[in-house]
Amino acid sequence: MTPFTWLWIPFTVLGAGGQVVRNAMQRGLTAKLGTLGATHIRFLFGFPFSLMFLAGILAATGDKLSWPESGFAPWLVTGGMAQILATALMLAAMNERSFVVTTAYLKTEAIQAAIFGFIFLADRLTVLKVIAIVIATIGVVITALRPGAAKGFSNLRPTLLGLLAASFFALSAVGYRGAILNVTGTSFVTAASLTLVSTLLMQSIVLSAWLIVRKPGTMTAIFREWKPSMFAGFMGAFASFFWFLAFALTAAANVRTLALVEVLFAQGVAYYSMKQPISWRELSGIALILIGVAMLVAG
Repeated sequence: MTPFTWLWIPFTVLGAGGQVVRNAMQRGLTAKLGTLGATHIRFLFGFPFSLMFLAGILAATGDKLSWPESGFAPWLVTGGMAQILATALMLAAMNERSFVVTTAYLKTEAIQAAIFGFIFLADRLTVLKVIAIVIATIGVVITALRPGAAKGFSNLRPTLLGLLAASFFALSAVGYRGAILNVTGTSFVTAASLTLVSTLLMQSIVLSAWLIVRKPGTMTAIFREWKPSMFAGFMGAFASFFWFLAFALTAAANVRTLALVEVLFAQGVAYYSMKQPISWRELSGIALILIGVAMLVAG
């Protein structure tokens, strides 16, 4: 354990805030680039910024890069590919069912991350933290679901797609933590940064090859929109940098549960920017999120 372990809390909050901004940028590019094209900019344009982050950290700390242990590559591939598969499954689920219902499925990620972390990395959680994860997850589901949306759970196919997407997102988080833990002989900041650079490089290569073969013209369209893509890529790298720092310090389940504050940020944007009212149902869900997060941090 490091004396800086508590920093996973502000790191996660910063990552969640950056992700909200990145998602907004990607949403604006979806009409021009398609869903996969807009998704790819987080990897392709985020990679150069991740290199800059790593170079800055090495210069500031004087750390030396060490060759990762043998478990690094398997965990890295697991995390990176699981994230790509999770995104594809999420999009498939959204095509089958409404966005809010799919969101409810996806937010089971925190619970599944706790299970995977315990099985694969021996990340142990106290009873208080397990209860906190469950309470916060229930709060997100209540906040996400609209009246009448519950009937969306009756169809087995979108249910399985949504839950499977959450499983791969959880596996991705655990994979990234596993990779970071296999970078030894240096600070946790350098270990997280090196893992981020390696992940984005792999994902950029894999998804670029996929788009060139399966979606001709998409890569050209991406580079045509390089100006807004650069900012989206920066915010993607910014958010991921803080996610990885948090993964270096605590169990993936802790990070993904606290990350549910993203829902609160989104609600705040909807209320203050779009003047969308907040219902009592949403307020009760937000209250559960806050209770769960408070218990998690206190634990």
